[in-house]
Amino acid sequence: MSFLNINGRTVGYRLLGDASLPLVVLAHPLGMSQAVWDDLLPALLPRYRVLSWDLPGHGSSAAWSGERITPADLAAEALALADVAGAERFHFVGTSIGGVIGQQLLCAHADRLLSATLTNTGAVIGTREAWQNRAKAVRELGLTTMAVDIVPRWFGPAALAAQPALLAGWNTIMGRGDANSYALLCEMLGEANFSEQLQDHNVPLLLVGGREDVATPPELLEHLACCAEAGEPVILDKVGHVPSVEAPARFAEVLLQHLG
Repeated sequence: MSFLNINGRTVGYRLLGDASLPLVVLAHPLGMSQAVWDDLLPALLPRYRVLSWDLPGHGSSAAWSGERITPADLAAEALALADVAGAERFHFVGTSIGGVIGQQLLCAHADRLLSATLTNTGAVIGTREAWQNRAKAVRELGLTTMAVDIVPRWFGPAALAAQPALLAGWNTIMGRGDANSYALLCEMLGEANFSEQLQDHNVPLLLVGGREDVATPPELLEHLACCAEAGEPVILDKVGHVPSVEAPARFAEVLLQHLG
């Protein structure tokens, strides 16, 4: 684990692999941490250098100190970390809110991207009212309490059956996060809308989703594909919201074909 000061706030990141290889930057979902990528590393590291980081108030990264977070703020973190890695251009992979960061990069920094892979996300995710209600609840009740209802939405039945301790483990990780940072990210998602901004990026784009995803169902990816003029999304059967955790081997195969 390494740390970088970005605008006065400490960001925890990992930079792994041979510096001569192309860089892949990984952005994790809301409420989770960069640990979601651990099972992909054996497949990626023989061919790529890999950089992951924790979002504000998640994992090893400090809480957000301002009153608002924007997709541009999070994209700036990704670019600052890529600069630390010495990569003028890089592959980007993001899940859920990580996919929103990817959309911001496509809109504003397409020249930095070799490719983008966005999973379990959408040009618009949910409604502004729903995200505001969640932000309010998180601030009032805390993440430990909220995790009991939120974490089960991340995983499909197959993953829960195969990994009996999955919910308890991620409940613990989410509960250790900073509630206000999480709430600010909820408010950001309630405002984010990339429906009219993704037409002219000229970046190779792969969309991946899970058939059992209740948080960002396949229909959201199909809409995103239309907005971004991308190919048909790859929908993984018996997978929910986090393919890198639920089906790392299948996801790695799809991802490497795209990157290759």
